[in-house]
Amino acid sequence: MRLLFVVFAALLAAACSDSPEPESKAVEAEVGAPAQVPTDPWKVIDAFEVGREIYVRSMALSADGNSLWVGTSSGVHEVELSNQALRNTFTRADGLANEYVFAMFVDKDDYKWFGTNGGGAARYKDNDWQVFFPMHGLADYWIYSFDQQADGKVWIGTWAGANLWDPATGKFTTYFDELVNEWVYGVGVDSKQQVWFGTEGGVSMFDGENWQAWTHKEGLGASNDENLPISLNTGLGTRERHDLNVMTEGQSTYNPNYIFSILVDKNDHVWAGTWGAGVSRFDGKKWTNYNSKDGLAGNIVYSIAEADDGSMWFGTNKGLSRFDGKHWYNYDRKDGLLSEHVYTIAMVPGGEVWVGTRGGVTRFGQAEAQQDSGKAE
Repeated sequence: MRLLFVVFAALLAAACSDSPEPESKAVEAEVGAPAQVPTDPWKVIDAFEVGREIYVRSMALSADGNSLWVGTSSGVHEVELSNQALRNTFTRADGLANEYVFAMFVDKDDYKWFGTNGGGAARYKDNDWQVFFPMHGLADYWIYSFDQQADGKVWIGTWAGANLWDPATGKFTTYFDELVNEWVYGVGVDSKQQVWFGTEGGVSMFDGENWQAWTHKEGLGASNDENLPISLNTGLGTRERHDLNVMTEGQSTYNPNYIFSILVDKNDHVWAGTWGAGVSRFDGKKWTNYNSKDGLAGNIVYSIAEADDGSMWFGTNKGLSRFDGKHWYNYDRKDGLLSEHVYTIAMVPGGEVWVGTRGGVTRFGQAEAQQDSGKAE
């Protein structure tokens, strides 16, 4: 079954094509290990189109786990997970200041946060909207990430530093000079309430009192094994707006300090997705890097997610990767993805994985789980 979401204006364009029967690929991560790789149980279940020229940039699960919020380049959709039906669609007419939603987050009180491309941040619950602009204390109109600390304070990554929003006062605090770079794409909070920031110039960490930073010199980012052109598309040292085009003359580019995504896993390891240098994992002492040479689908990593079984999922410029700690499994358009650029990944109840790309969302599930579901019915 395919469900066609209601959509509005298309803002960007890229290539997309129909996909044949899924056929996943696996790569052994350890050099010299046995060649035989376990059969991959993950397959594409379904795909939901939102329009050929629409980008799905972010997704967030509701607090009750019953619905998934999908942020696109033309608004937000709320999807009922029990039957994949469309509940609601929100645009500028409903409360968003800009339909291009780059970041989404659901806080502890089930408020939905939307970070937009030039329209500030919006917060929504029970038909009540609140919009935040620089005039309210927000650092910038361009918002790319959110996370929350145990005390309820919300961190917001922007193109002009990081904001800390206090729900008790409604006030914003901006951190700018403290960061290794002001252009913040990823935010993650670990169990010690340390806050990690992925920026265009490396990774910063704030423990509540002190700041620390890591760049390629400290081990962040894999080496340029493919000899990709060095990316010059960065706002470091400027206030000029710049696009997120990862190509130069049709070829992918490389910047190991440019971090697109941050995730803190259940073991407090910090994962950072880079621009051309693969994905890096920090264990508190050193960085371990993985790129296409190790089995990662693509070296530009837009998104990261962790499954309940501890496996890690990565959205790249050349498809989706799953890493179980030993083996890599990769999926692309031949396997059912609507596009190979995977911008967002959501883990939903029941073990499914929803993947956002240009053109829509793809659902992944395990073959055994699908069989069990069929027997139950």
